[in-house]
Amino acid sequence: MSVTPDFRIDLRHRFADELPELALPWQAAEAPAPRLLAIDEALAVDLGLDPRWLRSEDGLRFLTGLAVPEAARPVAQAYAGHQFGGYSPRLGDGRALLLGELCAPEGGMVDLHLKGSGRTPFARGGDGFAAVGPMLREHVVSVAMHALGIPTTRSLAVVGTGRTVRRETPLPGAVLARVASSHLRVGTVQLARATGDADLLRRVADHAIDRHHPAARDAEAPYLALFEAVRDVQAALVAQWMAVGFVHGVMNTDNMTLSGETIDYGPCAFMEAFDPATVFSSIDEGGRYAYGNQPIVAEWNLARLAEAMLPLLAEDQEAGIEIATEALGGFRERYGAAFASRLRAKLGLPADVSDEVAAPLVDDLFPLLQSGHVDWTSFFRGLSSAARGDAEPVRGLVLDLPALDAWLDRWRGLDPDPDAMDRTNPVYVPRNHLVEEALDAATAGDLGPVERLVEVLRAPYDERPGLERYAAPAPPDFGSYTTFCGT
Repeated sequence: MSVTPDFRIDLRHRFADELPELALPWQAAEAPAPRLLAIDEALAVDLGLDPRWLRSEDGLRFLTGLAVPEAARPVAQAYAGHQFGGYSPRLGDGRALLLGELCAPEGGMVDLHLKGSGRTPFARGGDGFAAVGPMLREHVVSVAMHALGIPTTRSLAVVGTGRTVRRETPLPGAVLARVASSHLRVGTVQLARATGDADLLRRVADHAIDRHHPAARDAEAPYLALFEAVRDVQAALVAQWMAVGFVHGVMNTDNMTLSGETIDYGPCAFMEAFDPATVFSSIDEGGRYAYGNQPIVAEWNLARLAEAMLPLLAEDQEAGIEIATEALGGFRERYGAAFASRLRAKLGLPADVSDEVAAPLVDDLFPLLQSGHVDWTSFFRGLSSAARGDAEPVRGLVLDLPALDAWLDRWRGLDPDPDAMDRTNPVYVPRNHLVEEALDAATAGDLGPVERLVEVLRAPYDERPGLERYAAPAPPDFGSYTTFCGT
């Protein structure tokens, strides 16, 4: 069925054309009674889409993949990946479709991708559908991440399908329309390498260079430059996660993008009480993807990317390993520098404060936060008040007051900038109890709490009267928090 809105939807199929071996033509499952649950109108406008049309019957059919432009070629993407350390040779979009690439009016190309659109041949026993709660979670958290300035896939819209999805209990179904620079992953390269097709591996790398890292094309060793570019954007990304207390929860290689965008908001959450061992995912029993392990896992994932790219780095395998090892070795330095820079900003330290002074200050702070189970977001936001002369907001959070006061004296002696801190440390993040409260209400049919939460999270650094509950940690009776992937 064709779509004929008052504007042109420029939906292309570059991935399907250039990498047909990784693109399985497919069709979204029927949505019996589509209903718009959430939409990012500003994003729609940026993409050249009319939000009013997207709310229409035809628009909802477009957002669920049931009515796309005649020239479109929706496909399920194939990829492999390491999941919790174990290699799966055939993963792919089991419940998702790439509708195509949208060309935005201001230039640039982005993927329009559906999640929860029905079972594909990659479904591996799943039903291919998604429930309202997990899809709205991705909407809420991706809005927050974008507002925090963290590279992320974006939620264009969430549409209820009118279908009942069976999990532990029957749940209302939904489809997420997701926008990304692309959906190329480490797992995409892994699958290309596993096929033994050298030409396919090279085409995947060339596609990634063209879409994300064009400077690599002119490098002396373009594929090495591609690997280094992915290494660098991932180092910067994980440093940003760590700075805001974000725990991804499922850092499998199929969830690490070549673009450096955060993808897949399944069992994710924001850490409240500081503890490097913080885990929220119900399936991460060993803590592999705990908050404090995220840099280590990112490096491990990049090692898997390097292995997959070896034939592109050198004709001789031993030479390729040497090149890859040296390039991978740069991750820790880049991550360390990126995270240190984020912490300096959170502490408001002037540029003339040396790393030799800043590093011990940070090292001494973390044990104070961990031993007192101090809320990460509240503490750093409260520090700006301490820089202005009122230390009570942070003193009320820490148990060891003599140690904190001594630390504050050292820190204030460096003349921290409170205004810069307020531009760096958010007041509002997706507090886990508020997310669950909003999702429970939405599942029961009340979208008000989700809409209010999203509105707050769109301006995370601006403290506003009347929104105190959105800045407060979970109440004691909330208990331990566990998230689920939604499949």
